[in-house]
Amino acid sequence: MKKKEPIWTKVFISLFLTNFSIFIIFYGLVSALPLYAIDVLSRSDEDAGLLMTTFLISAIIVRPFTGKILDLAGKRKMLWISLFFYLICTSLYYFIEPFESLLVLRFAQGIFFSIATTASGSLAADSIPASRRGAGLGYFAMSTNLAVVVGPFIALTVIQFFSYNVLFLLLTVFLILGAITASFIPADKKSVTSSAKAKITWNDLFEKKALPVALIASFVAFSYASILSYLSIYSQEKGLLHLTSSFFAVFAAVMLVTRPFTGKVFDEKGPKFVIIPGLVSFIIGLVLLAYMDSPILFLLAGAFVGLGYGAIVPSFQALAIQSTGPTRSGYATATFFTLFDTGLAIGSYILGLIATKLGYQNLYLFSSIILVFTLIVFIIRQNKQSN
Repeated sequence: MKKKEPIWTKVFISLFLTNFSIFIIFYGLVSALPLYAIDVLSRSDEDAGLLMTTFLISAIIVRPFTGKILDLAGKRKMLWISLFFYLICTSLYYFIEPFESLLVLRFAQGIFFSIATTASGSLAADSIPASRRGAGLGYFAMSTNLAVVVGPFIALTVIQFFSYNVLFLLLTVFLILGAITASFIPADKKSVTSSAKAKITWNDLFEKKALPVALIASFVAFSYASILSYLSIYSQEKGLLHLTSSFFAVFAAVMLVTRPFTGKVFDEKGPKFVIIPGLVSFIIGLVLLAYMDSPILFLLAGAFVGLGYGAIVPSFQALAIQSTGPTRSGYATATFFTLFDTGLAIGSYILGLIATKLGYQNLYLFSSIILVFTLIVFIIRQNKQSN
C-alpha cells in the first residue's frame, strides 16, 4: 500500500497557527464591536452591521488583485507585510472611539485582512499534497474553526469582566504571537518583477474556473452573516448573552470532531456527499435559532450550524482550488474569498435591515430560505456535471 504523503509538516503547522491568530482577531472583533457600537457609542443595530460591511467592502475591493500581488511580490513577503499592517490596525482600536473614525479603521483593516488570508490560504494549499487536498484544506480550515470559538469566547468574556480596551490590547498580543509563527515559513523560491508580467488582465483578477463554485459559496456566506454580525445582539435580546461563548464552543467542537471524517468522505466519495448534508444541517440550525426559547435550543442550534458550516466551506474552497492548476492556486483562493466576502458584506447589510424592520426571528428564517435556494442550485449543478 502506498504511504500517504504527510499534511502536518512544519510549514503547514506554522501557517495553521498564523491563520488562527488572524481569525481570532477577526471573530473577536466581529462579536464584540456590534455590542460596542450599541452599548458604548449608542448606535443602532443597522450601524452595528455597518461595521462588518465596511470591513468586508475593502476586503472585496482588494481581494481580486491579491493573486497578482502575491505573484509579483511573493506570497511569504506579502503575508509578512499584511500581518504588520493588520497588527497596526488592531492596536488602533484602543485609541479610536468616534463611530466615523471606527468605520475608517475597519475599512483599512479589511484591506490587510484580505491579503493576509489569501496569502496564508494559498501557501497552505501549495504545501498540501495534491492527492490529499480535500482533507488538507479541511484541516487548515480548522484554524478558522478554532478561532470561531476562541475569538468570541475571549471577546465576550473580557468585555463582561474587564473592558473593551483590555480586549483590544489582548487581541494585539495574540496577533504578535501569530506573526512570530510566520517566521517558520520558508522564503519564496522565486519572485516576479518584470514589467510585462506586472500588467493586469482579467485572468489576474479572477480565476474563471473557480467562479461558479465561489458564487454558490457566496450564498452560504450571506446566511452566515446572520451568525457573525447579529448573534451577540440576538442572544442579548433573548437574555442569553452569557451563553453566546458556549454557542461558539459547541459550534467549534462539532466542526473539529467531524472535520477529519468529512474531509475523508470528500476525497474518497466526492463533494456532494459532504456539501448536501452540510447545507441541510445548516438550514436546521438557522431555523432552530429563529424559534429558540431556551438555552438547550440555543446550543443545539450551534451544533447544527457548526456541523453544516464546517462541512460546507472547506469543501467549496477545495473545489475552487481543484478547478485549476497549482500555479493558479493564489488566484482561485482570491476568487473564492472575493465572492465569499461579498456574500458576508451584502448579508450583513440586508439582514441588518430585516432585523430592524421585521425582527431577528425573520432574519434567521430568511437566512435559512437563502440556504434552501443554495441547496437546490448545488444539486442542479451536480446533476448537470454528472450527465
